[in-house]
Amino acid sequence: MSKVSAIICITLIASMAIQPSEAGVGHWIAGAAVGVTAVAFAPAALGFGALGIASGSIGAGMMSASAIASGGGVAAGGIVATMQSIGVAGASYGAYAAAAAAGGAAVDYLAK
Repeated sequence: MSKVSAIICITLIASMAIQPSEAGVGHWIAGAAVGVTAVAFAPAALGFGALGIASGSIGAGMMSASAIASGGGVAAGGIVATMQSIGVAGASYGAYAAAAAAGGAAVDYLAK
């Protein structure tokens, strides 16, 4: 199974894991798609990539602010380190599933 096929399967399963309202199934599917898309493309859009953080990007600003706040280094496990890890290696299937469930829940909630 390709990674794309697996992500689609995880998205559909995760988006239905929590019982949606009868009218909200479409909201859950749309939200799951938004969540998965955000996980897949947000790091690159912010400047986090396989070769490091792009100069002058939002990610570079985040890294600078993080380093200043922590006294010169970027905290392991923080948002900047996590985004860079996703930018280099991609997200795990669990991250896609969590994003699908969170996106589905958020859109269903906001649509009410």
